[in-house]
Amino acid sequence: MLRRLVAASATAGGLVALLLVPAVGAAGLGVRKAADDFKNMNVERITRFPSEKSVVYAADGTPIATFFDEFRDPVRLDQVAPVMRQAMIAIEDSRFYEHGALDAKAVLRAVTRNAEAGETREGGSTLTQQYAKNLLLSNARTKRDRQRVTATTFMRKVRELRYALQLEQTMSKDSILEGYLNIAYFGAGAYGVQAAAQRYFSKPASKLTLPEAALLAGITKNPFAFDPLLHPKAAKERRDIVLARMAELNVIGAAEQRRETARNVHLSPKQPKGGCSTSQVPFYCMYVRAEMIRVLSKGRPERLKEAADRLQRGGFTIRTSFDTGIQEAVQHAVDTRTSASSDRVAAQAMVEVGTGRLKALVTSKEFGTAKPKTTLSLAADAAHGGGIGVSAGSTFKIFTLLAALDAGLPVRTSFPSPGGMTIGGFTTCKGRELPAWHVGNSHESQSGRFTMRTGTWGSVNTYFAQLQKAVGLCKAVKMAERFGMARGDGSPLQEVPPQVLGSNEVDMVHLSAAYAGIANHGVYCPPVSIVEATGPGGRPVRLDTPERQCRKAVSPWVADTTYDIMRGVLGPRGTAKGIDKPSKDAAGKTGTCENFSCAVFAGISRDLASSVAYWDYRGGFRYPVSGVYGAGIPAEIWSASISAAHRAYRPSVHLPDTRGMSLGSALTTLDRAGFRTTVSLGPVTSHLPKGTVAFTSPSTQITRGGTVTVFLSNGRAR
Repeated sequence: MLRRLVAASATAGGLVALLLVPAVGAAGLGVRKAADDFKNMNVERITRFPSEKSVVYAADGTPIATFFDEFRDPVRLDQVAPVMRQAMIAIEDSRFYEHGALDAKAVLRAVTRNAEAGETREGGSTLTQQYAKNLLLSNARTKRDRQRVTATTFMRKVRELRYALQLEQTMSKDSILEGYLNIAYFGAGAYGVQAAAQRYFSKPASKLTLPEAALLAGITKNPFAFDPLLHPKAAKERRDIVLARMAELNVIGAAEQRRETARNVHLSPKQPKGGCSTSQVPFYCMYVRAEMIRVLSKGRPERLKEAADRLQRGGFTIRTSFDTGIQEAVQHAVDTRTSASSDRVAAQAMVEVGTGRLKALVTSKEFGTAKPKTTLSLAADAAHGGGIGVSAGSTFKIFTLLAALDAGLPVRTSFPSPGGMTIGGFTTCKGRELPAWHVGNSHESQSGRFTMRTGTWGSVNTYFAQLQKAVGLCKAVKMAERFGMARGDGSPLQEVPPQVLGSNEVDMVHLSAAYAGIANHGVYCPPVSIVEATGPGGRPVRLDTPERQCRKAVSPWVADTTYDIMRGVLGPRGTAKGIDKPSKDAAGKTGTCENFSCAVFAGISRDLASSVAYWDYRGGFRYPVSGVYGAGIPAEIWSASISAAHRAYRPSVHLPDTRGMSLGSALTTLDRAGFRTTVSLGPVTSHLPKGTVAFTSPSTQITRGGTVTVFLSNGRAR
């Protein structure tokens, strides 16, 4: 190998020097260094995956978002129209299948023509060398790297030749052609032939016609100058050159060349859609994007930018818990009771009980930068694209109720609760004494003696102020934290007496997950949007799955008793007695914020938990939603969305284990189980026999009827 490399370096060094540098003497000074560098180059770098789009899928396998730095959609060579392959080879490297990494004839021809012209006008690069250059450019991470890859220098050409030699030794000609067609830039933001076919003609690469193929093949020489959207005349002239070259090589006949040359260029452009702004569910997309960046950065702030770049370029397949049917149900419930152009907004999240999986995320406003739209995901916290949150109102009383039951106080615990009172004796967790607090009931509560049941049903402020004192402010706050609660901006909950009435601003996603923990018999599962992710080649991404994060917050008795008390809120003596009860086991809590700055409802029913907030987008205290209570618009939205969501809800089911099966057997097994299937592009590294199933994505669970991607093994152990 070493002898071959040295021989190739000597030959290539001289030829490339003649090709690129008119001053041969100057080039000769670097030949010795070039030969040494040629032998010692790190060829592993070339094997990195080129930039690929990352795709986000719903629970049923439906694509909901795409992220890309370079719009690319890789395809197999047999998925590219034969005429496209012929056109590319004809114009770029007509002897591609006859030579190795270096085409001596092409180099000598270029040397002769450049010498006649007195300057460099023609190159002798093979298609394999161009593939190597594109791979290097795709893997360049800094401006300096990109300049080094594109510089018109002797060493750059030698570097490309070294990598091209390695590619020729490790890949078949068809594989090299496939790689080049998938990585080449075709202008207008389209990388790869499939993306180009979609960008210019709104069709797959397999359907390209002769004139379309000739047009695309001609673009790669100068993607800006020959971009048919920007320079149609130049693009046509270049297309006709490709057609002439194909006729010269007898790929097409002379009559066919004349006929196609006489035709104008016909385009059917399609703008590529990427990022959350083009997703049909932009707010959920923002949540997933933030979550994936957190995963890739491993929670380290200094790596967030690097992680965001990896997401854009890394070719990730991201499976989420998003449920299309539930999202539509929630969106309809919100839209029928709010207006997208109004300053009064509604935000809602829905979480699956027992897993914490985020099923839906809705904001009443449309996504956008122009008023009255918004780019804030109002139901989420700041870390997931939201704002600072909204006051939880009396929905937060439930955590003090949980703390009291957990401390051993009986349900019959009662206090005389007047319409208003001043109460003191509160201390923080660090023992700091707090000033006395004056608290009053809303007009929907009444004075008298209340127990945990009646105090919760009537949402009596003075009762819960005393219950909080009895159990301790610290224990009440810590109980909320056990159920994952924090302020919407990510800071800890404020340890102040009014926290029992929801003075802390929170987000609806975490409030929903907390209530789901109550329905889950006291086992809290943090909200999760990503259930499975794979990188290039199907390599799994390590995630903190919901099941691993679930933890016991309180005993089943404490949680179940709290649930039972909450059911009465929707009963004849509860604050939400006027809403339609979506099911017999429905439970919840109303929340009307101080001075009508907002209204909130959080509730549970069967398999789902959901929270709804309603307030004025311009600022709740400055623009109160006077006359709107938690039992009003928020509870109505919750009831309607939960009822519809139950009809659309499809719990996840286990996938059959098809690892090691033949492709035919696996597809039959999955089809019989009620799943749709796709097969991944190219095999993946696996110890299982070549051609058998290495794994599927998702690997264990998916909603019934969803789409499963099958990855085949290359038969090589990792």
